[in-house]
Amino acid sequence: MGKEEKTSQLKYAQQHLANERTYLAWIRTSIAIIGIGLLMTSLHFSGNITPSASNAFEIMLGIITGFFFFGMVIIIIATTSYLSKKKQIENQSFYSSHMPIVFVSFILIAIAIIVIFCVLSQW
Repeated sequence: MGKEEKTSQLKYAQQHLANERTYLAWIRTSIAIIGIGLLMTSLHFSGNITPSASNAFEIMLGIITGFFFFGMVIIIIATTSYLSKKKQIENQSFYSSHMPIVFVSFILIAIAIIVIFCVLSQW
């Protein structure tokens, strides 16, 4: 590694560190989404389950699978975005990535609606 390459890396260290912080924020979001799915399932099954709710297990299994799948999708989006931004920083170019943000925002709104529906159905 030459002196010129070290100087170039130090020059953009702040951008690389900001990119890493953003990546970690995406990861925290995915962990939170998976945790919400687990919490919803445990809250649902902590109450009294009546025999008339025979398909409740299948519904909650579907919800937890959906939350887990979405958490994994966020990890994939975060990783590809991180690697893309890393290349952009190294090439001294920037392209705004609005599609992952729009996708995640719509899914989070859907999750909020599902959570509210599940909480209200408990009352």
